[in-house]
Amino acid sequence: MPVPLAPYPSPPAAAPYTTPPSNGAQSQLVCSGCRNLLLYPVGATSVCCAVCNAVTAVPPPGTEMAQLVCGGCHTLLMYIRGATSVQCSCCHTVNLALEANQVAHVNCGNCRMLLMYQYGARSVKCAVCNFVTSVGVPTTTTTEQKFNG
Repeated sequence: MPVPLAPYPSPPAAAPYTTPPSNGAQSQLVCSGCRNLLLYPVGATSVCCAVCNAVTAVPPPGTEMAQLVCGGCHTLLMYIRGATSVQCSCCHTVNLALEANQVAHVNCGNCRMLLMYQYGARSVKCAVCNFVTSVGVPTTTTTEQKFNG
């Protein structure tokens, strides 16, 4: 004879989950241990990672942060805006930290991939097809170059 299934008991009457107040802004930083992105309430001085239990210090209030991807291991790095270089804590590569107004974009002359390069560079090499695209001042062929080159 089949046994009837009993319904799950009702959970105890507890305070319902409440989201943080809308004025309780959150910010984010990268865990100093496992490099996961951590969210924390504004005003916190440190954050304990739920994954690796590492405690990461929160930068002082008002500190503007920026992000870049490490050129060596492709880890997301966060740093204080205005820094000129950032050393990756995973692979120890020193990455050049460029502000948005110090970089420019061009499409690869071969595969049309959007490329980013340091403002002022004369050429950029595509990481997809290895084509070198000239950038900056357009070159013109002069009569001298035609006959002497």
